[in-house]
Amino acid sequence: MPYIPHTEEDRKKMLATIGVDRIDDLFCEIPENLRFRGELDMPTGLDEHHLFLHLFEIAAKNLSSAKLTWFLGAGLYDRYIPASVGAVISRGEFLTAYTPYQPEFSQGYLQTIYEFQSMIAELYGMDVANASMYDGSTSMAEAALMSCAQTGRGKIAVSEAVHPHYRQVLETYAWSSSHQCVEIATPEGATTDFTHVDDETACLIVQYPNFFGQIEDLTAARAAATAAGALLVVVADPVAMALLPPPGEFGADVVVGEGQPLGIPMGFGGPMVGLYACRREYVRRLPGRIVGRTHDHEGRSGFTMTLRTREQDIRREKATSNICTNEALMALAATVYLCAVGKTGLRSVAESTVRNTQYAISKLTEAGGRIRFSGRVFGEFVLELPRNATEVRDQLIGQGIMAGLPLGPYYPKLEHCLLVALTEVRTKEQIDDFAAKLRAIL
Repeated sequence: MPYIPHTEEDRKKMLATIGVDRIDDLFCEIPENLRFRGELDMPTGLDEHHLFLHLFEIAAKNLSSAKLTWFLGAGLYDRYIPASVGAVISRGEFLTAYTPYQPEFSQGYLQTIYEFQSMIAELYGMDVANASMYDGSTSMAEAALMSCAQTGRGKIAVSEAVHPHYRQVLETYAWSSSHQCVEIATPEGATTDFTHVDDETACLIVQYPNFFGQIEDLTAARAAATAAGALLVVVADPVAMALLPPPGEFGADVVVGEGQPLGIPMGFGGPMVGLYACRREYVRRLPGRIVGRTHDHEGRSGFTMTLRTREQDIRREKATSNICTNEALMALAATVYLCAVGKTGLRSVAESTVRNTQYAISKLTEAGGRIRFSGRVFGEFVLELPRNATEVRDQLIGQGIMAGLPLGPYYPKLEHCLLVALTEVRTKEQIDDFAAKLRAIL
């Protein structure tokens, strides 16, 4: 047992204390034919220096935005992160903080969560927001469950133009809670057919802008949900809200989203932070934590967790959700980011995204692609190619371009299509280079 530091004498004392003669006696319940005999197939130990060399060698195999020009989005975006974000969230009092149950010891963190909630509620045009969720997909699934609890119905109508991974998470949640998911087909890239939204539907879920970058008609979605007595749940890109009317202006009941574009690195897929906001009348059903502003007996302003008790979150049968925590450090990163860029800065980020998107559409269509769906887009678009998109993507990776997401694995009819993403950090020179290399291989 080379990886266990106990001596033979240590092991004898522990076995004697337990009351058995051999370590194998601890596993007597496991049938003999299922027990492993011999030594594990593990490499010998390395000293610290050689271990770091080995880890660097493994890490070098990863392809990231530091090595490639990045046009891949689909939920995670290569956006600029001000240095102030890392400087604040790396402070020990934030980095190592635990659950703020005791407000007398947690005022700093409680205030940052309160500011986060306030900004997300304003960004989405909603009455109240929670302290964050794990990511955008769990936020959406929790919104669906809340809608079922609120309406007493068990059917969830979700557009196929919602992120495929989000819909997979929703299916898992629905299966475990015995609810039914019905997907609304979007052959033209946007949600227009609401026939599945009926008097058995708890909520209608659409994405804004949707997975294909299309800007959905929330007025039509609100009308369909209202006619059926269902709630309207909108999955919204927070950066796009700097330019688009927020879902709250269309009467959305719940707005959720992924906060990664707000100052959080892509990080090979995480950690992320889920955004969740709703109308005031649903605050008692809101999942997760909520921080409120109050005052003490001397009238001094302060912050505390409110409308929740630790016991409610632990007692599953009484809890509003099985998620009783939040992504506090990532929510703090989003808070610092929003404070750093401000309203004007966030609008500038969104405007730069739109300019780059339109320029890329122009250049990539000149290079031999064509836009698959009509309609207004933000930050992403579907580029149809004359050959398999996965093959094109792989060829361009070899030339230093991460061209986007091949859509065939998610939408079989779109196997020749790439989902191309643009952010404010892409330059015209990079887009021109992408277009030139695409033209050369088509």
